[in-house]
Amino acid sequence: MKKSLLILGLAITLFSCNKEQTASGGMKTAYIDTVKLMEEYEELKDLESKGKVKSDEMARELEGEAQKLRLDAASFQNEAQSKGRQWAELKMQELQKRERELGIKQETMMRQLQDEFGVKRDTIIAQMKKHIKEYGKKEGYDYIYGTGDAASVLYAKEQYDITADILKQLNEKYKGDADTTEEPAEKEKDTTATAK
Repeated sequence: MKKSLLILGLAITLFSCNKEQTASGGMKTAYIDTVKLMEEYEELKDLESKGKVKSDEMARELEGEAQKLRLDAASFQNEAQSKGRQWAELKMQELQKRERELGIKQETMMRQLQDEFGVKRDTIIAQMKKHIKEYGKKEGYDYIYGTGDAASVLYAKEQYDITADILKQLNEKYKGDADTTEEPAEKEKDTTATAK
């Protein structure tokens, strides 16, 4: 009886040890802090910077036109009584038309900005996902989870966080691509300077 209990206890112990090894050794997982990835990826930061510059340029252009419209509207109010009702009605229609055109121009500029930079951002994100997928295959991961705004991981040990690794690789790749795209332009300048 004692032998059968001892064998049963040993069998349960071996079975539970084997189960733990399968659970911990069977799957390789990691996670990426997607908010940090988006904030610190150099290519995305460069794109956002370019978008802000272009947006600021457009805003200055619109502000100049809006300021002129405000001045003309103030001038209209001063002149409306002295120039008569018919003149005031025509001038009011003109000012309203300019205001509508300015609104349309603003919407067009915003759409243009969104189209240009939204497509580029989507392309960069698609490249990031492709890189993460390739990284996962290369490193033998079964799963790589994302945390952040749309978190799919509620808890993970920090040892599984591969965000820094992915960021380093993406930024090195981006800088490498930037160096190779700048070289032909520099070589062209050198060739032009030598030819003169």
